[in-house]
Amino acid sequence: MNTSDVIHNSGIEFGTSGARGLVIDFTHSTTVAFTLAFLIHLKKEFVFKEVALAIDNRPSSFGIAKFCASAIINMGMTPIYYGVIPTPALACKAMAENMPAIMITGSHIPFDRNGMKFYRPDGEITKKDEVEIISTSINFDLSLFKLPHLTCSPAAKNYYIDRYVRLFPKNFLAGKHIGIYEHSSAGRDIYAELLCMLGAKVTSFGRSDEFVPIDTEAVSQNDRDLAKIWSQDYELDAIFSTDGDGDRPLVADETGNWLRGDILGLISAIELGIEALSVPISCNTAIESTGKFTEVYRTRIGSPYVIEAFQDLSKNHKNIAGFEANGGFLLGSDVSFGGHTISALPTRDAVLPLLMLFSATKTSCISSLVRALPERYTFSDRIKNFGRSKSDILLNYIRSNAPLFIHELGMAAKVINIDVTDGLRLILDNSDIIHLRPSGNAPELRCYAESDAVWKAEYLVTSVLKFLSEK
Repeated sequence: MNTSDVIHNSGIEFGTSGARGLVIDFTHSTTVAFTLAFLIHLKKEFVFKEVALAIDNRPSSFGIAKFCASAIINMGMTPIYYGVIPTPALACKAMAENMPAIMITGSHIPFDRNGMKFYRPDGEITKKDEVEIISTSINFDLSLFKLPHLTCSPAAKNYYIDRYVRLFPKNFLAGKHIGIYEHSSAGRDIYAELLCMLGAKVTSFGRSDEFVPIDTEAVSQNDRDLAKIWSQDYELDAIFSTDGDGDRPLVADETGNWLRGDILGLISAIELGIEALSVPISCNTAIESTGKFTEVYRTRIGSPYVIEAFQDLSKNHKNIAGFEANGGFLLGSDVSFGGHTISALPTRDAVLPLLMLFSATKTSCISSLVRALPERYTFSDRIKNFGRSKSDILLNYIRSNAPLFIHELGMAAKVINIDVTDGLRLILDNSDIIHLRPSGNAPELRCYAESDAVWKAEYLVTSVLKFLSEK
């Protein structure tokens, strides 16, 4: 077998973050091919003898991890298995130990799929690395790759907790009652421990024995209703949750309203004293409107693009960071905070923005902090089982017929600008924004909208998706 041939024929492709595909396509040979290609590529630049491994709670993840471990061992290296932990916990520990890492996770994508996220010793791989991985060609004999026994180390979990506990006094969250919506999040056994160590009262709920693919950019109506019930019944100051692999936060205020991820990121960046930001094109324009940042660099959607922009930003700025509309916060440089230094973590993280939110609220509540921001509101959702080719045809048509599309939606506004940085972004003369793009991780068509009122943004998304689903 040849790594390049196996990868190209596998049905597994790199998306916005990691290699994703159907569980049935993550065979022993395919997983070995990706792992070998990744490690061979890294050996051109780094020296290492150990490779970190971790998984999410998907039933298929442990088996895929064993496939990875067989390839690591075959190359004469040692797999260090950290079990079920959040992706940023794995990345944080691997960077500290100067070793590469592989996270087996499908994040928020449908149950029948999974994925592999790859980390260099200095952080998440870039799009350039992805090209090198799929181009690496080496022959291998699968019969030589025996599945090992994996023993779980708690070191990454402990290191991740310590990263944040040491930043604050033990009573930092004293008087705060935080609910943790556990579902099947990879970090569900970590978050309560961490928050309690900082003085919070914690109530956990919603734990699931079956995997639940929570999408922080498309929160279900059921989860929106539950948050309001939980907030009222338990008298909570906030609810915290994440997506499946714990790198995208989902935070509700004291009334049970889920915060948009880019609003959470914006508050966090301001509290951290960030000078320059890298954010995807889909993020709220309130970021620029605050006037809090020297530079805001807009990228395509996906953490590798956000990370690539850090290199340019670092030339002129000291404190740099990025975040996405899904809430994931990426720290692009070491940052001083409260007399401590938070080391750079150039991958999505869910815990840092939660703690910065509480630091920013001080004696006030979360909702009042959000209300103080410029009044721009976003909403997003998607049509599931919508193939990439179908999305491309549709977007090309809309781009060529944008005024007609807006008219067919029953809107009086006019299109004044079209942005094709990633997908199709229509800017209207009433300041509303409609953004369509095919998902990079699953066969879905995503719609984002921005307006000057919450209900308007939600109405735009609902109307557009209803219209397109009937076409």
